[in-house]
Amino acid sequence: MELTHVIWMFLIVFVLHDLEEIIVVENWLIRHRERLARSIPAFAQKTLQPMLSMSTAQFSVAVTCIFAVLSAAVLLTVLTWQAGTYLPFFLVCLHVLFLHVFTHIGQSLLFRTYTPGVVTAVVLVLPYSVYTYCRLLAEGWISWSMIGKTLPFSLLVIPVLYAALTLGEKAIKPLKG
Repeated sequence: MELTHVIWMFLIVFVLHDLEEIIVVENWLIRHRERLARSIPAFAQKTLQPMLSMSTAQFSVAVTCIFAVLSAAVLLTVLTWQAGTYLPFFLVCLHVLFLHVFTHIGQSLLFRTYTPGVVTAVVLVLPYSVYTYCRLLAEGWISWSMIGKTLPFSLLVIPVLYAALTLGEKAIKPLKG
């Protein structure tokens, strides 16, 4: 398989993973809201508490925003493949996707239960990420040094995710009963 096809597969893996989350997140939050609220540290209560009442529609808006950023990374990477101009941008996205697997595993271990997204994180995201890293390294497109240099930029995802979740919360108002 061509490496550019592997890059395009990023979007498919992301969509399949987030579909699992979208399908179950609202009902899961309803069932686990109190337990989750107790586990939020005091300093983060104001920021994270609203996310415990997120609806499927609100979460879907956030996922759509993130998908737009990831689509830009993939498209720019493929369009400039030979020059490698946007490969670092894609690599940061790959780091985030890969590290995200361990947040799902950690949440499931912490709560000792299924958490939204853990199945596809382990079954799809982890193998895809490892395969993509291996292919990029084996074919000389990236190096361990490049991985190390781009890894800190993964922290930039925190404000992007927060902005996407906030946009989802504000864009979709809950239905009045």
